[in-house]
Amino acid sequence: MSVDQQAIEVALVRAPRGWQRVGATLSRVGAFAIVELQKLRHDRSELVTRMVQPALWLLIFGTTFSHLHVIDTGSVSYLAFLAPGIIAQSALFISIFYGIQIIWDRDAGVLAKLMVTPAPASALISGKAFAAAVRAVAQVVGVLALAYLMGIGLTINPLRILAAMAVVMLGAAFFACLSMTLAGLVRNRDRLMGIGQAITMPLFFASNALYPVDVMPGWLRVLSTVNPLSYEVNALRALLIGGPFNPLDIVVLVAAPVVGIVTASTLLRRLVA
Repeated sequence: MSVDQQAIEVALVRAPRGWQRVGATLSRVGAFAIVELQKLRHDRSELVTRMVQPALWLLIFGTTFSHLHVIDTGSVSYLAFLAPGIIAQSALFISIFYGIQIIWDRDAGVLAKLMVTPAPASALISGKAFAAAVRAVAQVVGVLALAYLMGIGLTINPLRILAAMAVVMLGAAFFACLSMTLAGLVRNRDRLMGIGQAITMPLFFASNALYPVDVMPGWLRVLSTVNPLSYEVNALRALLIGGPFNPLDIVVLVAAPVVGIVTASTLLRRLVA
């Protein structure tokens, strides 16, 4: 039988549009996030080892400076003032090296395969950023548990704790996007590791995580104003110890990941070029 005698039916699939396109993109973001989180399931000890550093900051640095009374935190104890900063710091340390995973995927040939799928680059970046945010939530739980054991006066309101987790997720998502943006710029694992180590502590010390803005010199106040970590710490203090709430903190925390996703997605193709 010839081809002309056969009835050939061609089914055309229309590309998703409108809300269907949004739903398709979100499903791809979720798929990429699940892939990332499955890596954590194979090495659960990472959650324990990452708790060592924030525990040392609270137990040694926080307790020592609390007894010295060298930093005026008003009616709030220094340990209660410090705990939200340590939560933000631990999330920062998790997410700031996330770009190295992108370079690992590039070297293993995985990234090139992902880039030829119908999923946009923004879905891949968003999935990895969401996975970094979920990992950061585990740090929130760990630091809060330690703070309660130490008798630090943090809130036990479940709604406030959930809101604090959301704040940490937004901050972690931004810093993960920052790391992936740097990965697209330097395209080298060792160089990115060096840059990550070079900017992590300046980001931490140039924020209000350890001390109030009032005690900073003028030049450090300027750096703290443009440091997204400061806005994250402000929001966490408002939720966990009842500090003043500033809507600008939430605006910055929502806008920063969006800008980060757009920037990292734009530079992602440089890794496979």
